[in-house]
Amino acid sequence: MTQSVSFRITRTAEDVAQAINALSQRLVKLEQRLESLELQVRQQQDTPEMPADELARLDDVDRLLMDCQSLLQSTAGSTEAMAEMPAEATATEHFADHSVHDGDESDAVSDLFSGSEDGNQVDHEAA
Repeated sequence: MTQSVSFRITRTAEDVAQAINALSQRLVKLEQRLESLELQVRQQQDTPEMPADELARLDDVDRLLMDCQSLLQSTAGSTEAMAEMPAEATATEHFADHSVHDGDESDAVSDLFSGSEDGNQVDHEAA
């Protein structure tokens, strides 16, 4: 019986020793990780965020973007206002009002549509 109790104590002591060894190794790794994180935090605190001139340039870009946005909004507002205004004449009516030309212009236009120039017929299949 003494032998079995002694065996259990030895076995338990070995298990405890292995657990302590594993825990100490894990503790070492966690301490190393903590040190590296602390070093990163210190480096980030030591380095300035951004140079002042770069911040000024970024502020200028922000102002330009805001100006562009306000111009776009004002243009959109004026476009909507123009769309709401009644049109005095449509494009077709405007074209019909100016459809009377002297003979030379109307002949040139009809020549363009018929495919001829100076009275000569153009063969579209050969071209």
